[in-house]
Amino acid sequence: MTDAVIHVVDDDESARESLAFLLESADFQVVTYDSAPAFLTALPRAKPGCVITDVRMPEMSGQELVARLAALDARMPVIMITGHGDIPMAVEAMRSGVVDFIEKPFSESRILDALKRALNALEAPAMSDDQAEIQHRLETLSERERQVLDGVVAGHPNKVIARELGISPRTVEIYRAKLMTKMHADNLAALVRMTLSVRS
Repeated sequence: MTDAVIHVVDDDESARESLAFLLESADFQVVTYDSAPAFLTALPRAKPGCVITDVRMPEMSGQELVARLAALDARMPVIMITGHGDIPMAVEAMRSGVVDFIEKPFSESRILDALKRALNALEAPAMSDDQAEIQHRLETLSERERQVLDGVVAGHPNKVIARELGISPRTVEIYRAKLMTKMHADNLAALVRMTLSVRS
């Protein structure tokens, strides 16, 4: 796993160097870039691995970088980090193929867990044990819980889901809390990621 190179793309020098230090301490090889264009320029010579990119950057955003990598058929899993996350942004990121969407500040275990999944994705394109377990959890949901989940995955806020289902926003919140428990998701981005990992 540690043979892969972690490509860190972030215009914030202190955040970039701090993350590089954390990853190197965990025995990863790390190469840093101060912008998405700088990474794309280096891409033809870049060693295989995965990309950790900030969302908000000048010149080219993290989302634009993900789109460019897809257009280039660059088979590098991407983890997106942001200090300004919201659910629609997380959903958009997951739909574009991002492995995980992490809000700052994050713990060391959170980023290392995401990296483990990203590097496993390089090696195991077929349904993994994790995906089989997620599929099993999805099958335990009630019809109403599935409807609320569909709304969350579509990026809809509570009041929109409530209006579509003819229930109150407070009831949607209760269903969302139940979903998080049943799916073993510690946040909404994780819930979206899990669902999309088996539906795609």
